Amino acid sequence: MFKKLFKKLNEDNVRASDEYDIQITDNLDETKETLDKIIAESDDVVVKEFRIAKKRRAIVYTIDGMTNMYALEQGVIRPLINFNEELPKEKNDKKFIEKIMQDTILFAEAETTESIDEAILGFMSGQSLLAIDGVRTFFIIDARQFEQRGLSEPQSEILVRGPREGFNEVLHTNVMLVRRRVRDPNFVCQFGQIGRRSKRDFALMYIKGIVDPKLVDEMRYRLSCVDTDDTEESGNIEQLVEDNVLSPFPQVLRTERPDKTVSSLMNGGVVVSLDGTPFALLAPVTLQFLFKSPEDNYDRWQIGTLVRLLRYVAAFIALFLPAIYIAMVSYHPGMIPTLLAVSIAGTREGVPFPSFIEAFAMEFTLELLREAGIRLPQPIGQTIGIVGGLVIGDAAVRAGIVSPIMIIVVALTAISSFSLPSYNVSITFRMLRFALMIIAAGFGLYGIVIGFIFITIHLSSLKSFGNYYMSPFAPIRIRDWADLFYRSPLSGQKKRPQVPNTYDDTKSNWTK
Repeated sequence: MFKKLFKKLNEDNVRASDEYDIQITDNLDETKETLDKIIAESDDVVVKEFRIAKKRRAIVYTIDGMTNMYALEQGVIRPLINFNEELPKEKNDKKFIEKIMQDTILFAEAETTESIDEAILGFMSGQSLLAIDGVRTFFIIDARQFEQRGLSEPQSEILVRGPREGFNEVLHTNVMLVRRRVRDPNFVCQFGQIGRRSKRDFALMYIKGIVDPKLVDEMRYRLSCVDTDDTEESGNIEQLVEDNVLSPFPQVLRTERPDKTVSSLMNGGVVVSLDGTPFALLAPVTLQFLFKSPEDNYDRWQIGTLVRLLRYVAAFIALFLPAIYIAMVSYHPGMIPTLLAVSIAGTREGVPFPSFIEAFAMEFTLELLREAGIRLPQPIGQTIGIVGGLVIGDAAVRAGIVSPIMIIVVALTAISSFSLPSYNVSITFRMLRFALMIIAAGFGLYGIVIGFIFITIHLSSLKSFGNYYMSPFAPIRIRDWADLFYRSPLSGQKKRPQVPNTYDDTKSNWTK
């Protein structure tokens, strides 16, 4: 069981503040008193008392809104009330317990425990507790039923061609979406809990025979080291398991798409899915993965190659264009073609601010509009983004505060940043863009080159679960270049990427 593999996680790191030092007894009154002190103070706890075969007392604890009450009544309470065999006279009769588990309780997911901690944990997860007088054992019955959001298209990863369903907030639904696509018996899904008090369920998924066991062990170890009251979202886990917390670049990829998740599993990655969030975590990740989209493989290789090249060009524009504009206008006007230099000078005539202030003000305004558009309701947000940009840009030009060429630079930069398929790397580029603008204002093109060198050094030294972030650039892996800038035809993709390390690197045996 995965819980045994996470013994340290469950016993040391994610226990409640005080362990229940209580022994289970075979006296139902004492058991009820104990449970009432621990869990029955809440008004949504439902307590149902009845008698087995109209003789022996029993009690069921459930949580309103988290339990299928009809199924619980038909599968547990009614069969016990109609129990037609003679009840044992001695207490804690093992045959009686086995009879109830095997022949009476009509639930496949039911188990027994003599641990009050395990019983309370199951109850707080939405399971039902059954206690019987004369039995020093709890019956944990999984009759959970949650209200959940239906499957819909992922909002953060929209494709023109591809599956339209995405993850939702229910862990078992997300695991089902992955398992439906991976019918390999080597597919492994192991569950655990994380968080001292919340004890949220999560799933670790991988494919034996493809994934490197060291990668799985490393992920298990890092998850076992997470020590926090609650992990509200998978982003908390992402920050706690990454290699370098000071790096602005994401070292774990998040996704709402089951097809993208399956692609990572097939390439030797591991996936962590947390209950309560639609975002799964894929590890390890390299820089090249942040520029790829599942749609690249759904279209012909010529289209995939063109779109991927456009993304790399867009990334360069989103990162360097404002800084290059500042450097060229402020320090190197002689490098600009004469006619273009005259045109820029003419548009900047009357602008009272230097190019850095001009660019910084417009980029800052754009970020405000972008943030406002995200936080507002969708119909209003779209209006704010479009109308706000047009009105402010036109008003700024008419007032002579900024030049028209600056509006073009800012607009082209914004469009380029939107073309990146990974939202978190887009944010990273936006952060670095401001840093490069400051360096360009102080040192010109020399400063931009120095900034580029520092970024390259950082990326070359960065790792994601032991894998170099800049692979296949550094270290150079020529085989992986076939799926880097150029998306090779599927018939030529016979090997899996060399990052991460895989046991079986044969992807296909295509012959023609």
